[in-house]
Parts: sequence; structure tokens; C-alpha cells
Amino acid sequence: MENFTSIKLTSQNLDRYYIRTSILKALKTIIPQLSGALLDIGCGKMPYKNYILEHSEVKTYVGLDIENALEYDKSIKPDVTWDGKTMPFEKESFDCAFGTEVLEHCPEPEIVLKEVYRVLKPGGVFFFTVPFLWNLHEVPHDEYRYTPFSLERHLKNAGFKNIDIKATGGWHASMAQMLGLWVRRSDMPSFKRSILSALIKPFICYLIKLDKPELVNFKEGQMVTGLYGIVKK
Repeated sequence: MENFTSIKLTSQNLDRYYIRTSILKALKTIIPQLSGALLDIGCGKMPYKNYILEHSEVKTYVGLDIENALEYDKSIKPDVTWDGKTMPFEKESFDCAFGTEVLEHCPEPEIVLKEVYRVLKPGGVFFFTVPFLWNLHEVPHDEYRYTPFSLERHLKNAGFKNIDIKATGGWHASMAQMLGLWVRRSDMPSFKRSILSALIKPFICYLIKLDKPELVNFKEGQMVTGLYGIVKK
């Protein structure tokens, strides 16, 4: 999908540009660890499927989504659906698992994480991303905004170890993302949105260039755009 893996900053995508590019950047850092059979949890329209298959050692890609999931693209269906309680796979079926922007929609995240743990082979890895600074979406099925501390607790409770959680962006990126969300999604006349988008775009670009997410520490007062991580069974 071009708008997820080949992204250019325009006046029309100021709300989505940073989150899309930061997820892709995070994926690129861990893609060497993906191989064999991969399970895409909460797959939606599987926007990263082709990219992963082309840039990793993944041989089998299975998209899994909840039975009543929001339909983003009528032409793309999940390979398998589940009831949100038990994934229809034998234990130790997959070498790796992948879930972008899905855990915030899980009413009981540890049920999902324990199922991911069950279906992963020993040594298998799970890569995930979650938003922190984002508008309400898919209401009323928008459940949580996680801190790194709550995520680590849920992952440990599910059985995972070697937990590595990082920020997708810090203070500068957070300001850029908030400006983008405001100018593209808040209620304003279309002519005002068009003018403000053109004016704000260079400032958003400047803020993104200033940001150094790799230097973010989860300390008092820190702001983040979102989180990503990779954990091991």
C-alpha cells in the first residue's frame, strides 16, 4: 500500500504523515528479526504485508482480525477471524507476530497477549505499535492509551520476556503531530483548513527534523507520540 510504505508530506496528510513514517521506521529496525510464519493481529487491510514479504525472511503471512472488525477495504478480507478470546490456531504455530495500532482497541489486552504468546514458537518475537497522542477513533472501540510502564506490565503478565519498548517520537514530533491533527481533523471551514495547512506544513516539517526519538527516555515530563516494541517468548 503506497500510502503506508511510500509516504510524502503533503498539505493533505499532515495528520497522518508522522505516525505512518514512524511506524515504518520502527518496522525497518526490527524486520531482520521476522522470519518463517508470521501472524498479523488485527490485520485490517494488511498495509505492510507486501513490504514485509519483500524485505524479510517471512515465508507465510496470515492476517487475523476480530469477527466484527471495522471494514477498511471491501476487497481485502482477513485470512482468519476470531472471537477475541481464543485464536483458532494450535500452540506454537508461528515464528513471529505483528500488530500495529491494535492493542489500544482491545478491551482486555492480556487476553490477546496471552493468545499471541500461546501461538508463538519458543524464541518467537512479537512486534507492536500503539498510539499515545491521537484523537478518539473507531468509537466506541477506542479503549486505551498506554504508557511504557503499563505495556511492560501487561506483556510480563502474558509471559513475554526480553521486552524492549521505545518511543516513536518525542516532544518536537508530538507538537508536529498535534498541529497536523488539529489542522486536518478539527472542525473548521474548508477554505480555512486549506490556508492553514499550507502555512503550517513547513513548521511541521521543521519540528519533525528536530525530533530525535532514539534519545527519548521515559522520565517525568516526557511527551511521546506513540510507542513500539519487540518482545520474545
